[in-house]
Amino acid sequence: MRMMRENLALLMAMLMIAPTMSFGANHREAPITALDRAADITDWYAFVSYDDPSKVTMILNVDPLLDPGNGPNYFPFDPDITYIMWVDNDQDAVPDVGFEFKFQTEIRAPGLFTGFIGAGNGINAPANAPANGPSQVIPPAITALDGPGSQGLSLRQTYTVTMIRGIGENAVRTSLSSGRRLFAVPSNVGSRTMPNYTALAKQGIYTIDNGVKVFAGTVDDPFFIDLAGTFDSLNLRGNFPSGTPGVLTREQEADDKTNFAPDSVKGFNVNSIAIEMPIQLLTQGAAIYPATDRRAVIGTYGATLRPRVTVRRSPSEVPGFGDPSGMGMRQVQRMGNPLINEVLIGTGSKDRFSMSVPANDSQFGNFVLDPLLARALNAVYGGLPVPEPPRTDLLLLAQYRPPIAPPGTPVGPVADLLRLNTGVPPTPAAMRKRMGALAGDLGGFPNGRRVSDDVVDISLRAVAGVLAGFNNAPYNMIGDGVNTNDVPYQETFPYVAFAQSGRPANNPPADASNDGGQQ
Repeated sequence: MRMMRENLALLMAMLMIAPTMSFGANHREAPITALDRAADITDWYAFVSYDDPSKVTMILNVDPLLDPGNGPNYFPFDPDITYIMWVDNDQDAVPDVGFEFKFQTEIRAPGLFTGFIGAGNGINAPANAPANGPSQVIPPAITALDGPGSQGLSLRQTYTVTMIRGIGENAVRTSLSSGRRLFAVPSNVGSRTMPNYTALAKQGIYTIDNGVKVFAGTVDDPFFIDLAGTFDSLNLRGNFPSGTPGVLTREQEADDKTNFAPDSVKGFNVNSIAIEMPIQLLTQGAAIYPATDRRAVIGTYGATLRPRVTVRRSPSEVPGFGDPSGMGMRQVQRMGNPLINEVLIGTGSKDRFSMSVPANDSQFGNFVLDPLLARALNAVYGGLPVPEPPRTDLLLLAQYRPPIAPPGTPVGPVADLLRLNTGVPPTPAAMRKRMGALAGDLGGFPNGRRVSDDVVDISLRAVAGVLAGFNNAPYNMIGDGVNTNDVPYQETFPYVAFAQSGRPANNPPADASNDGGQQ
């Protein structure tokens, strides 16, 4: 799906229906995760770091559509969940390297009515309670994650990072935290409580063992999509001068900085775990290889796991079910490509898919080789042509194939892994394209996935048949009209934008007739 630009080709059939059923991570892709928000993986990213081609960044986002102002507890990570990032480096779809994150929660001021509080600029003395009240102190504004300036952080989380080599009983586990206290960055409560949130969030970027950087906390959701229009049966809301909903003009297609439809994720936050590490920690042979060497190519995915007794319901087990770490946990969800589970796997199989492992994905192969979505497009639009099955063009999503993997690389089993050629250098910001490899930018999706890659439009066009010989307008203009995020990304680690404020600066004055004029 991500390969050669020349393979671009979009069917008219898909061009009209595809926008209806978007293919990005839609934030509630399976029944089991609709019931378990904290374990719901919204998006998975893996890319060569923009500012250092000797490193790879992986980002696991969970817990969708967080309203920045939704106190008083806001959005801590779940201490019962184990969050793992897995890497396959020998093309067998079995993890060889993993990074495990576990969180701990402390309530430092149990008498407080909210998780975060602060008044003043951090210099003035805190205000004492009235004489007829308890001897409680309201701390100054929050300016630090620890030590002075952190008194108002009542709900505070720390986390550990463990590197795993191998799986099961033979796995070797090495702490990368070295006993350090790593603090998760809290939600951006607002300017009175956290007057300089950017400075506060930057304190949550840590360099730990082996030159690894980590960050965990609430951030702006980097995903962008017209969810409402997409899932209202193709009732897209964008401005489409082409005359066909979901078909961009050439001017719109070329504009990577403007949205022509509402971004349903605009203004929402998400919980994010990011790690940046030297490529040598990930590759077979622990070296950096050129893009022409198969050892440069890795397959990645993120997973969330719970102790077995907390899984709400479970399909009958299959070999290798759930937990390659051998920790006695059960996987709730996993994500590799931002497409497979969302719009290819049938709803009756989504939970089984979520709880299985990539090495066993051959049982789901028919969903890729004969995607029902393509047939639906054909039916809805009166027999417009779509590629005939088997859709071997979509195996680029499921195997190690060119152009991501060099010729001669073992394709491996069918497996949902986000594959990344670590030998392909990052694309400079001025040359980066939201359409990634389909626009000739091989530093982006489907060669890994950057936060700015428009996986919705890329995936729509792929399922429509862009890689199956259809390569003419208007098929290569399919899109939902949402081309970029609502706030700028960062160009350095952790790359995502820090959390949106629960009280944005541009809030209009409150309506006095509704709430007495209180803002």
